[in-house]
Parts: sequence; C-alpha cells; structure tokens
Amino acid sequence: MSIIVNVDVMMAKRKMSSGELADKIGITQANLSILKTGKAKAIRFSTLDAICKALDCQPGDILEFR
Repeated sequence: MSIIVNVDVMMAKRKMSSGELADKIGITQANLSILKTGKAKAIRFSTLDAICKALDCQPGDILEFR
C-alpha cells in the first residue's frame, strides 16, 4: 500500500500546464515533477494548500491511499 499523488489528474481536469501550476504555487517545475511522479518523500502543508487553491480542489483529490 502506498500514497498516490494525483496532481497530474487534477491539472488535466483544470487544463493547467506544469509550468503554469509551478508559477502559481511558487515552486520549480523540477520540484513539481518530483511531486507528480510520486518520488517526493514529503509535502509541506503550505505547498498542498497552494496546490489546492490553484486547482480549486480538496487534498483528497490530490492524495490517495491504496
């Protein structure tokens, strides 16, 4: 079992590019890519908050436990 990051799914639903999201939330595209691919070991609540605001979604839309 693991945590699945669905940022790319929400970005597709909102028709937002990686560059646009990275600019809106104030992180680099490289760090966003690490998060999207599930290689990140952790995520700050402030980053999760910024992603949810930018994509108009809930944390449960971004993170999934399987």
